[in-house]
Amino acid sequence: METPLSPLDFARRARRLYGEKEAVVDGPRRFTYRQFFKRCDRWSGALQALGVSPGDRVATLAPNTHAHLEAFYAVPQIGAVIVPMNYRLSPADFAYILNHSGARVVCVAGDYLDAVDSIRDQLPGVEYFVAFTGSRPGWIDYESALAGAGTDFVPAEIQETGMIALNYTSGTTADPKGVMVTHRNTAMNLMGHLMHTHLTSADRYLWVLPMFHANGWTFVWTVTAVGGCHVCLPKADPSLIFESLARERVSLFCAAPTVLISLAHAPEALRRMAPRGLRVFTAGAPPAAATIARIEGELGWEIIHVYGLTEVSPIVTISEPRPEHEELDPGERAVIKSRQGVEYLGNADVRVIGDDGREVPPDGATMGEIVIRGNAVMAGYYRDPEATARAIRGGWFHTGDAAVVHPDGYLEIRDRLKDVIISGGENISSVEVEATLLRHPAVQEAAVVGIPHEKWGETPLAFVVLKPGAVTDEEDLRGFCRGHLAHFKVPHGFQVIDDLPKTATGKIQKFVLRQGRANLARQ
Repeated sequence: METPLSPLDFARRARRLYGEKEAVVDGPRRFTYRQFFKRCDRWSGALQALGVSPGDRVATLAPNTHAHLEAFYAVPQIGAVIVPMNYRLSPADFAYILNHSGARVVCVAGDYLDAVDSIRDQLPGVEYFVAFTGSRPGWIDYESALAGAGTDFVPAEIQETGMIALNYTSGTTADPKGVMVTHRNTAMNLMGHLMHTHLTSADRYLWVLPMFHANGWTFVWTVTAVGGCHVCLPKADPSLIFESLARERVSLFCAAPTVLISLAHAPEALRRMAPRGLRVFTAGAPPAAATIARIEGELGWEIIHVYGLTEVSPIVTISEPRPEHEELDPGERAVIKSRQGVEYLGNADVRVIGDDGREVPPDGATMGEIVIRGNAVMAGYYRDPEATARAIRGGWFHTGDAAVVHPDGYLEIRDRLKDVIISGGENISSVEVEATLLRHPAVQEAAVVGIPHEKWGETPLAFVVLKPGAVTDEEDLRGFCRGHLAHFKVPHGFQVIDDLPKTATGKIQKFVLRQGRANLARQ
């Protein structure tokens, strides 16, 4: 007797067990699980009344709010597909995603109504515009729609290989690609989270990571599965984060390394507010060992480093702690934690292969590409068979991440393949150079890119953001790097800038730096 794998099955269990438990906190609003699921059911019924059928796409454009979270249940339980959009994209990007996905309904938070109104005449396929907040003429008011709907709806017959979400990549170098994520993908990822990170019903999860980012790394469903509490945070501002951590007795959250850096260097008055013992999941870019050591040492938080991509639903490895790691000093332990680690159980077969297609030796030095196959890998890119064929070759998803394997089996990303700098025939890992710069006492953030060089082909150029009040210069930074790196890896130039260009999820946009945007540099 088989039942389809789906995060909705975990939600079914939560309905039975945690009805009177606090499920969602969103500012002054608080809902028990009974109230939360009742709202989800009402929205399911309202969508069906609008004619939404299995397979239809329902797009969202919203920060981390209770209404956005409700969509991750209301939409798939009627067999429709949620399309969570990155709210930091441009109106032109919104138009592309809505048209490419074929969305019939778009649900928008108040801050983004103007942006969508500006492109309405470019959206022939969108039949209904729903305002989560800030309703106006021409928009369906979300709360009014819920109030007018019953809790009866027709549940869909879920197919585990059917789409649950269509997640669009950032589109930094081309049009965004739609990643088709299935019910099975998300269920397996959810179980991987639970096996490796031991969430319980006592956990209170703060929504620092955007829900739109790969379905909040699947935590939109994982927290509910154990009856934990979702604490919504619409903006990842350090002061709001620290205030929420203290006020809501938060026990865990997810954040990109750039967010962790901002928290580690927040004013002392804010950091004193933070409870100790929090678990913090980080991914999206290799975190520096120096950042991990500072957060664990000064704030008393446990950093859990995981790795993945939107195309693999999205987490496939974890830097799993071992008893022998406890015998190491904090700096050595942080170095191990900064590695991408080992496979999630049941999720995927993760390997590092060389140009010859064979696995690289576990010597911590030979670089290859991370490739993945298994339950986590997407169904493909929506309406883009060519891109799918380029990404999935020979039965493996090719990540484009260059990595080594250490003797203990732990993977460590050295770079994106496209970001490896080849200077005079030598490979230079930009990640290694960045990690070195982050050990400098004046440096808060760093990014290293390759630029053309007449003699060497390429040479590294470093961009650094200084800590508040810190002072340094190019000679000092070069001397520091020479003391910690092989001579050929030392950047030929250093630029001190106010901010690094980033995506909405905190990834540094190196292509912007390569383009030499002069307005980034201080005059």
